[in-house]
Amino acid sequence: MTNVSNRRSMMGLYSGNTCIRSHQVRFVLSEKGILTEINNIDGSKVPEDLIALNPFATLPTLIDRELVLYDSTVIIEYLDERYPHPPLMPVSPVERAKIRLALASLEKEIVGPAIQLDLAIGTRNENAERKKLKSILNSSADMFDANKYFLSDDFTIVDCVLAPILWRLDYFAISLSNDHKSIMEYSERVFLRDTFKESLSEDEEEMQL
Repeated sequence: MTNVSNRRSMMGLYSGNTCIRSHQVRFVLSEKGILTEINNIDGSKVPEDLIALNPFATLPTLIDRELVLYDSTVIIEYLDERYPHPPLMPVSPVERAKIRLALASLEKEIVGPAIQLDLAIGTRNENAERKKLKSILNSSADMFDANKYFLSDDFTIVDCVLAPILWRLDYFAISLSNDHKSIMEYSERVFLRDTFKESLSEDEEEMQL
């Protein structure tokens, strides 16, 4: 995932091949056009060099010169502040606070349940976790109606966080009906962005084949 037409200082990212949080970070990197060396990790075996950088050996882990970050929320905000163009957060402190509240709400209500479902696939808890996420999406459907993107007519960090989850709905065996037309239209708008396509790992591309 590189944008050679807009080269910036090389960063490194340890990224899970199908990890939701890693995908969120890759989407932000792609939107920013940041030239990044992506080390996609497939499976549970953790590279020794990652352990040396990150004592928790968690994904994603971002390396920018001497700086090592391993919390996806911190990474995403760092990238937007370090590379302010194109902006993914509003300039106004009030509007930035609203985005941060939206991110906190998404983390609790959608991101967390999606990650729990991902972890539960193939276990006896899978159906319960699937029903939980689908119920949340049902109750949130009206929020996709008002603007071009989620909560705004401008593309923001919120969309980078949300889109990787919606991309996985087929993989999660969650089907959307005509009652979810606004979610489907929103998803199509985001998925058609070249930056979203560039953010996908090979395994993630296959989730919708």
